[in-house]
Amino acid sequence: MTEQAERYDRIAAGYARWWAPIIAPAALTILDEVADAVEAGATRILDIGTGTGTLSIAILRRWPQVRVTGIDASAGMIEMAGAEADRLLPPAARNRLQLRVAFADDMPVTGGSFDLAVSSFVLQLVPNRFLALREAHRALAPRGRLAYVTWLADDRAFAPDADFDAALDEVGVGAREWDDRPGDVPSVDGAINQMRRAGFADVRASEAVLHHPFDVEGYLRFMTAFDEEDLVTEMEPDVRRRFEASLRRRLERRTQGELTLRLPTVTARGVRR
Repeated sequence: MTEQAERYDRIAAGYARWWAPIIAPAALTILDEVADAVEAGATRILDIGTGTGTLSIAILRRWPQVRVTGIDASAGMIEMAGAEADRLLPPAARNRLQLRVAFADDMPVTGGSFDLAVSSFVLQLVPNRFLALREAHRALAPRGRLAYVTWLADDRAFAPDADFDAALDEVGVGAREWDDRPGDVPSVDGAINQMRRAGFADVRASEAVLHHPFDVEGYLRFMTAFDEEDLVTEMEPDVRRRFEASLRRRLERRTQGELTLRLPTVTARGVRR
């Protein structure tokens, strides 16, 4: 099991509650990207990195003739996807969904066994995106389609995150260390070129921006109950009270525009040669 899989096992419930609803609008744009393929007869669909099942469930609700196999490296996420499917799908649709623990770059599926593959916000996490794309290519039948959406590299700061770090400094905890999210796709042209190198033809890609408006309490809960839960729960009770008061005070000075999360995405699609 990889470090990423272990992490997502730990955060599966929080991801389902806090993060999946934020990215769902962008993830669901993939349905329109593949609608023509389904309408042309694609029925065997692979959801790579299904997470909490957002795409799989939406596909099964929209198209009653298809079957979906959802894979994810995290057993915890597969469990959450199963629970969401049980909750949201009628039995006939639930029976058309198979969920399996598997890695995107080493899928236990027969080559050429799917008409269509989809993926949302996963390819930035895999150790080697090119290998994952090649594995998707192998899984697809000739003329099968892959469509995915993931994050586009961006260095713009989100103002509330600066408030979070300033509040940490104020109570003596110290600001967080940041990584540079190396897995994000560097450009739209980069997405196109990598798809082509993986063997896909008729490749198209486009950029969009995910918008999510937080309010003060929503951002505070998101950070303390999910995104930085470990950091916050380790604080002494008095330190945590002072920290949350400081963060709330800073957030209340922000405009709604500053409280709106804006993250660039790239959507790419291609056909297996």
